[in-house]
Amino acid sequence: MSFDLLKAVVLGVVEGLTEFIPVSSTGHLLLIEHFFGFDDEAFGKTFVVLIQLGAILAILSVYFARLWRIALGMFSDAMARRFVIGVLVAFLPAALIGAAAGDFIKGTLFNPWVVCFTLIVGGAILLWVDQLDLQPRYYDAMKFPLPMYLGIGVMQCLAMIPGVSRSGATIVSAMLFGSDKRSAAEFSFFLAMPTMAGAFAYDLFKNYKLMTADHLTVVAVGFVTAFVAALIVVRTLLDYVSSRGFTLFAWWRVIVGSLGLIGLALGLGG
Repeated sequence: MSFDLLKAVVLGVVEGLTEFIPVSSTGHLLLIEHFFGFDDEAFGKTFVVLIQLGAILAILSVYFARLWRIALGMFSDAMARRFVIGVLVAFLPAALIGAAAGDFIKGTLFNPWVVCFTLIVGGAILLWVDQLDLQPRYYDAMKFPLPMYLGIGVMQCLAMIPGVSRSGATIVSAMLFGSDKRSAAEFSFFLAMPTMAGAFAYDLFKNYKLMTADHLTVVAVGFVTAFVAALIVVRTLLDYVSSRGFTLFAWWRVIVGSLGLIGLALGLGG
């Protein structure tokens, strides 16, 4: 196996394992790229987005039957129609900001110092949320009020800063708005599909000219490994978060962010 394919496997596994837990998949991928190298810097940033399609398909495979029922009921079932509208409302803020400021975000914020600081701050926030005596009012992701969907979507925009975590921002905001942990995590899955698919399509459209046959092979390998790893996480995360909360993820963020800062201070990496 060539070194590029080995890196694709590693990055794909990291993407799949971290995309749906509140630790920031993008942040972890950027730190791995910095400390272990990725030859083509411009394509490396695009690779981070492209392999997310594997993680998206993992959700689709797990929730296919439910998504199919929602799709069939959009024109006959008021609840299904309202849920689809809610997901679109939650997706809209990220779509608008991503289209307007995507280049600035990737060019300015995609650096390891930002990732390390946001990992640590995010870990502290997760520990704080775990200590709150929240009283859930909503136990079904399909029945959140429309303003709540919008609020979650606005908070998701914070995850454009690498290290914040898209799943972390959506799960925590849903809980603060009144959701229980399980339905908050589940809605994070549903919102991930249009958000990640949109980012994938946008990045592919802007950077497809950079891709060579070798790049396609690397992306394919990363895609498959991301799918398998994400499938494992999606099948286990809801039960884990519901019963044990975020402490493990919070301390993981703090440890990774702190080690990253030490490595940067010592001048390690590219």
